[in-house]
Amino acid sequence: MSKKQLKLGAFFNFPGHHVASWRFPTTDANRVFDIDYIKELALTAERGKFDMIFFADVFGQTPSSYLANTLKLDPIVVLSAIAAVTKHIGLTATATTTYNEPFQLARKFAAIDHLSNGRAAWNVVTSGNEKEAYLFGKDAHLAHASRYERAEEFVEVAKKLWSSIESDALVIDKEAGQYLDLVKVHPVNHEGKWFKVQGTLDSPATPQGHPVIIQAGSSEAGKELAAKTAEVIFTAWSSIDDAKAFYRDVKDRLAKYNRKPNDLKIMPGVYITVARTEIEARAKREELNSYISPAIGLEYLSNFFRVDLRGYDINDPIPPPTESADKTNPNIRSTIIQEFAVRNNFTTLRELYEHIAGGRGHLELVGSIEQVADVLQEWLEQDAADGFNVMAPTFPDGLNDLVDLLIPELQRRGIYRSEYEGSTLRDHLGLAYPSSLFQTNQ
Repeated sequence: MSKKQLKLGAFFNFPGHHVASWRFPTTDANRVFDIDYIKELALTAERGKFDMIFFADVFGQTPSSYLANTLKLDPIVVLSAIAAVTKHIGLTATATTTYNEPFQLARKFAAIDHLSNGRAAWNVVTSGNEKEAYLFGKDAHLAHASRYERAEEFVEVAKKLWSSIESDALVIDKEAGQYLDLVKVHPVNHEGKWFKVQGTLDSPATPQGHPVIIQAGSSEAGKELAAKTAEVIFTAWSSIDDAKAFYRDVKDRLAKYNRKPNDLKIMPGVYITVARTEIEARAKREELNSYISPAIGLEYLSNFFRVDLRGYDINDPIPPPTESADKTNPNIRSTIIQEFAVRNNFTTLRELYEHIAGGRGHLELVGSIEQVADVLQEWLEQDAADGFNVMAPTFPDGLNDLVDLLIPELQRRGIYRSEYEGSTLRDHLGLAYPSSLFQTNQ
């Protein structure tokens, strides 16, 4: 019987996932807005046979003199450039349902899916940063429950738009003078609590039927929305027991929506420092941590705790999780980090920021090729994950280590592809192709 296969995403976060990656000597921190550099990295990930490249996104981050990743390019625009130079790897970007409109995003992701011949995916988020509201002329952020309610309807409308012109509606019969079969055009007439949309998308259904729907989040509302609408879920766990419980919980919810366990892939984040020996890997980690100044470390932690820690001493005790003004929207990131600190017996701010400097509460693996592969295989075979969203400490070095060291070992074990199995992201992930919501029988 064939072995269960890992699904792997390459989580692109420039100049690296480590908070001080921009200070590391071999990191190309000055090239993060250089499309030639980004294309090079995309081709490296494709050489490693990753299922997808993933760009996270958040609005409203305050520019910092210490932190590099508060500055970024619009990931959907970046994906369009990457689509032109890659042939197989999936292309995933985050986009919020709170500060966009369904037609707007449906149109953009449809374009990426067409231009890439079926490799687009949308990571659906509801926006956790309260400052995003101010960029869009709002006095306050929507409550947590309202954001998820809006997100559910948003995805529903997007799917209707993606189905509004069937893929074979284009006749293009020059002799008969018919370009489009209007029988296969289905104008949307949607009126709900959050959206009123009439009309069609201006392109036919995409090569995948519609782009793959991904969701990130582990709250109760997030799990329920994922069970109903998502095809991949990104999540954060550092304990295999917690990950297994989450895996069972979400998979068990699928039946109520007439879905099967394999219809949703669960891919926790994993931050990996790998080398040929454990000693070498730990030395890499320690060297990177040496570039975290107290100012960087305290400002970094401030973003998690939603408290300004910049005046604290790095040897001060770790503060408790902060209460959110919106009781329906707890500070989940702060709680995750606090639990991580307790589990690992960290007592000072310095200990904590050095140990979340790259992983941010996700699973962190530091070790030899075999040690890292052992853990990934264990999580896969113990049904703690269907795969992972992989976070490299630095670019390009960290990504090269994954492709040149780790991937060959996973291939040797027979749990990871040697070649792409198909042409679309759905093929890579083993996901079914959706039927049109308005499919005709002609």
